[in-house]
Amino acid sequence: MSAVLRTDRSAPGELFIWTDIAPEFEADFNQWYDREHMAERAAIAGFDWSRRYVQRGQGRKYLAVYRTQSLDVFTSAAYRKAFEHQTDWSIANFGRMRNTQRRVMAVSVLGGQGTGGVLLLARLPAGQAGQPLLAHAQRWLEQIDGLLTLRVLTPDPELSTPLPSEDMNHRTLDAYLLADLTTAQGAHALTTRLQQDCGLEAADVNEFSLLWDLRSTDLNAGRTQGGH
Repeated sequence: MSAVLRTDRSAPGELFIWTDIAPEFEADFNQWYDREHMAERAAIAGFDWSRRYVQRGQGRKYLAVYRTQSLDVFTSAAYRKAFEHQTDWSIANFGRMRNTQRRVMAVSVLGGQGTGGVLLLARLPAGQAGQPLLAHAQRWLEQIDGLLTLRVLTPDPELSTPLPSEDMNHRTLDAYLLADLTTAQGAHALTTRLQQDCGLEAADVNEFSLLWDLRSTDLNAGRTQGGH
């Protein structure tokens, strides 16, 4: 397998927002994402797609991930304009987030293709994001039913500025393995292999359901069909 783990600014990027929200604000929080924020981010030049997930078990409940063509997009004028000119609705919901991780990540695709309805997110111990993981990835893709894709996200320290609700006393910039799968059974099988092959703890692995996959080309197609 020829995949190389990348942290340079030419690598594809992903903006990663993992957060909780107080129950009394949850309905408005979801409406904000669905009616404004997902499309707003996907429309930025250099963004490819926006995805939202909800946690299946314990832990931070909501995960949003946004793919860009490169990490350089996060230093572009288009992104800076969007970041510095938030709507009132965005400002309100950013202020309501709790225990939030905001990371800008370099993407290293290990193999596979496609987007599944189940996402497995595994925090990688130091040293596991490199060759030890690459050695296992192709075998997992071949042997685990329902496993579609594997990728590693490595945080860029300069671009990963925190949101106000992050606990700065316990902040770490961890790499993550993300796996797209079609079934919970496949996710459980991969979790077992991560524990056996890589020594991960159960607390390091989280399982999510896909809520929405919005591609930037969908927005462009909608504008063309609408005539503006």
